[in-house]
Amino acid sequence: MIDSSIKIENIVASMELSDSFDLKHISSALENADYDKDKFPGLVYRIKNPKTAFLVFGSGKANCTGAKSIKDVDTAIDILSDDLEGLGYTIKNKTYIVQNIVAGASLGTELDLDAIAIGLGFENIEYEPEVFPGLVYRITEPKVVVLIFRSGKLVITGAKTQEECEFAKLDVWKQLDNLGLV
Repeated sequence: MIDSSIKIENIVASMELSDSFDLKHISSALENADYDKDKFPGLVYRIKNPKTAFLVFGSGKANCTGAKSIKDVDTAIDILSDDLEGLGYTIKNKTYIVQNIVAGASLGTELDLDAIAIGLGFENIEYEPEVFPGLVYRITEPKVVVLIFRSGKLVITGAKTQEECEFAKLDVWKQLDNLGLV
């Protein structure tokens, strides 16, 4: 049996921190904030540790990206909230929704993607090696996409939890094992 370990590369989370923000005020007061309304309607706020970035909108909503763990998301939101409260804004809510997790994993063996494409059928896979070097495997429950490469490396995306990422890796392994391809 293969281990289920995965490495989270990016977590995207969305939240509604407040009723509204004055993005011009925030960008002039915080050194890690960039705002150019002609280029993008939100403010970009970067945090060094944990290395994350926020898109902050005038509506009070924000998106966090770049976190490598849920703990990093929590820490980053606390930092942003403290900085905004320091500018006089009221943070009414730090609750967030994980929109997407991207993780990497390895099956530890080389793979024959042509045989996998034939073995898994065409319902939930896409494989066009002239266009993209990996096989795209769509899992319906949980709704996760796994990119499978000849090297045995996997990129898992669309997950909402680490457990969904681990499930996806094990699902790929089981499917390939059932076909005698690993």
